[in-house]
Amino acid sequence: MKKLSLRTRVLTGTVAAAAIAGTFGVVSANAAAPAAAPAAVKADAANKNLTRSTHLTIEAATKAARATLEAAEKENQRVSVAVVDRNGNTVVTLRGDGAGPQSYESAVKKAYTAVSWNAPTSELVKRLQNAPTLKDIPGTLFLGGGAPVTAKGAPIAGIGVAGAPSGDLDEKFARAGVAALGR
Repeated sequence: MKKLSLRTRVLTGTVAAAAIAGTFGVVSANAAAPAAAPAAVKADAANKNLTRSTHLTIEAATKAARATLEAAEKENQRVSVAVVDRNGNTVVTLRGDGAGPQSYESAVKKAYTAVSWNAPTSELVKRLQNAPTLKDIPGTLFLGGGAPVTAKGAPIAGIGVAGAPSGDLDEKFARAGVAALGR
């Protein structure tokens, strides 16, 4: 076998290295090349790919929360109030003077539970007899004190109250907040 000169070996190595680098460069360039953009989809009601939802304004949510807190204060109850939107996001919370530390979180969970099932939480407590695992759903609290707010029968918000000695009282105050929205 004939031995290659130093010059031939250097040139051969350089060509091989360039070929390998070129291959990786092409692969890299192909991997980074953006795919063709899909045609724009027209999003409108006629295509039935949009929905509308109704939400309380911050002013309405605050009005409901204040009315709820006032109803509790008239009966010398120290409670916390939460108003959540249709998606369970907290819109307004008010912690009444002297309300217990646990009441804040409980009020939010009761409001979330009420809007999620579009039912007062006292009714949902009864459902636990037939479906006890409902209470395991994260973020929910199946105790009296939550009331849904509806528009045309659909839930748009939930009001939760916690801190009174009973869930019945908490729910009574939550219903006062719902009623205030009709005034």
